[in-house]
Amino acid sequence: MKQILCIKWGTRYGPEYVNRIYAMVKRNITPPFSVICLSDNREGIRPEVIVRDLPPLGCKYPSNSPGKWRKLILWSENLYGIKGVALFVDLDVVITGNLDDFFSFANPDDVILMRNWVVPFERLGQTSVFRFPVGKNRYLLDNFRRDPEAIAGRYRFEQRYVTRKVKGGVKFWPGKWVKHFRMDCLGFWAFRYFRPPRLPRGTRIVIFPSKPDPEDAILGRWSEKLPRGTRWQHIKKTWTKDRVGKTAISHLKKYFLPCPWVAEHWRE
Repeated sequence: MKQILCIKWGTRYGPEYVNRIYAMVKRNITPPFSVICLSDNREGIRPEVIVRDLPPLGCKYPSNSPGKWRKLILWSENLYGIKGVALFVDLDVVITGNLDDFFSFANPDDVILMRNWVVPFERLGQTSVFRFPVGKNRYLLDNFRRDPEAIAGRYRFEQRYVTRKVKGGVKFWPGKWVKHFRMDCLGFWAFRYFRPPRLPRGTRIVIFPSKPDPEDAILGRWSEKLPRGTRWQHIKKTWTKDRVGKTAISHLKKYFLPCPWVAEHWRE
């Protein structure tokens, strides 16, 4: 049984994100498989998804860090009786290729992440897509619960904490399997005005940390706060109060054309 886990909490992502995860998995995996969602709101999630209540973190949520520390609940010793390995995916990923190899790659006891090239000089993992043996690294959660403020202050992001503290070290997926939309698909900022985002050959999952989200990529906008406009309209805003970003160049980089391959894959 290939087990895919996701977490839905808060209001940023609706049930349609979970439903699309299930549909994308089904189109890109050899059965048997299950999609399990830990959530604080079951409403609207399709019945094929196994939904379980999102367990409490077991400590005060840290106030001094931007990291998504809620995800550490995955390292519980007993996660609703789930056994073996599980592949965790963020709700805002787009699955574009076969997932079978994510379950056979390396050793079942390994923790395997995407290499985070946003910080190229740090050997850092990205937990948008990672595989782990359920219940075998409970010390990650136990240690965090003892002093969440100190750990969050030191590591700032949950993915840095996991990368640094997994005993024996983490491993990384083959580079072509998982791609970062902003870094790997958009291309050089000036080309974005004339060429739509590309899907690199061999990509199986595209992650969308921060902004834009997949729905934004389909429309060709950076976010709902920066509505789609023409190239010239976007350029003209560079020198107005409607500019998005602290500098002119940061605003200019936030333009790209609609992305049809996201619409092709990110659907029920």
